[in-house]
Amino acid sequence: MDETEFWEIIDSTREAAEGDPEEHADLLVERLLTLDPDSVLDFARHFEARYNRAYRWDLWGAAAVLLDGAGDGAFDYFRCWLIGQGREVFEGAVHDPDALAELLEEFDEEIDGDGEELGFAADEAYEQLTGAEAPDLGIPPQPAEPEGVAFDLEDEAGLAERYPRLWERFGS
Repeated sequence: MDETEFWEIIDSTREAAEGDPEEHADLLVERLLTLDPDSVLDFARHFEARYNRAYRWDLWGAAAVLLDGAGDGAFDYFRCWLIGQGREVFEGAVHDPDALAELLEEFDEEIDGDGEELGFAADEAYEQLTGAEAPDLGIPPQPAEPEGVAFDLEDEAGLAERYPRLWERFGS
């Protein structure tokens, strides 16, 4: 599976789910079940590589603005959700997290920002297809610390300064 097919699967299942993250995860599992186990593992590698790539302080700060605070678990689920928003939003956010102010049409912290189930979709599909847990994907693990320079994620003034567009649109 190449990167284009990966993003096509993400996009088609998100569009069919009409923005509902739980429905998106269910549809993603259904779609992955139409593939062979090796292709599901390829999908998982693409997903995991992007999940690890998004482990950045600047994205964590953007998540803190959008979610009105983001601990470790919330940031993990935010990264899954961000991948689920598709290539344009994901790549735009990785390049410039403040650009999420323009990249997101809307954001409802009650339903958006939590893509926990998306993160497990490939594992669930692989297990249903094979009856076994997915093997190690053979990609480097997430770094111990996020990329970039750490900063206080609870400093509202600092977040407003660092993410002016995002803060204006979605901040407290």
